[in-house]
Amino acid sequence: MDGAVRVFAGEYNGANLSVQGNDPGSPAWVVTPGGAWCRLLYLSGALTEVRESGDILRCRLADPTGAFDVVIGGHRTATAEILKKITIPSFVTISGTAQYYRMSGSSVVSVRPDHVQQVDRGIRDRWVLETAEQTLGRLEQLLLAVEGKSMDERLLATVRHYALTKARLHEMVTMVESAVQGVEPAIFEPPARIDTREIIMNIMRAGNNPRGIALEEIIRQSELKGLTSDATLAAIESLLQDDECYQPQKGYVKPL
Repeated sequence: MDGAVRVFAGEYNGANLSVQGNDPGSPAWVVTPGGAWCRLLYLSGALTEVRESGDILRCRLADPTGAFDVVIGGHRTATAEILKKITIPSFVTISGTAQYYRMSGSSVVSVRPDHVQQVDRGIRDRWVLETAEQTLGRLEQLLLAVEGKSMDERLLATVRHYALTKARLHEMVTMVESAVQGVEPAIFEPPARIDTREIIMNIMRAGNNPRGIALEEIIRQSELKGLTSDATLAAIESLLQDDECYQPQKGYVKPL
């Protein structure tokens, strides 16, 4: 299972590679120049535009590096109604699906939102810092592939397609550094201790049904509470080992 990816707009908008998954019916990945393989996205920024165009709602979500195109087909959906009620500009978080298509010979990427929540600047700034950390980690792995020190298939495919060089990777590092400079200093204060396992258990109990609750839904809800997908998956694994929950079927968990 792929968790939601955090990626800056400046990186995502440069994507022109789509890779189909091996599982029948699985969605394709949108692969960015910075090595992010995106299906699900978790984004945060300033909602700067919401406009209706026929049966489509088009929005702009700005982060320190650029802006995401957020598109909903069928502007009367619940998510669309939430977006239309948010005051412009406002900070929001968006969970959604990466979209890629070709138009007039050019590559176009966008985001189809599934969930939207209005937040404060502090949450947006935490997203910037965590996205910066994850982006730099991907760039470090790409550097190993550029130097011939990694045989990871995804890394090599990204390097080949985008003809990545050390200079290009350095440009992306500079973009990340610039994004972090806009974060308010208060964000660096030590955060309150978070009981990750208790948060996950509360999500499981609230969403419990005969099938349990989907792992993707737990990840989505936990990200809205400030947890990364890696931290969420680690907590679920710990709860499974301690018999606090179990897996009734693949991709679902139920509390005991």
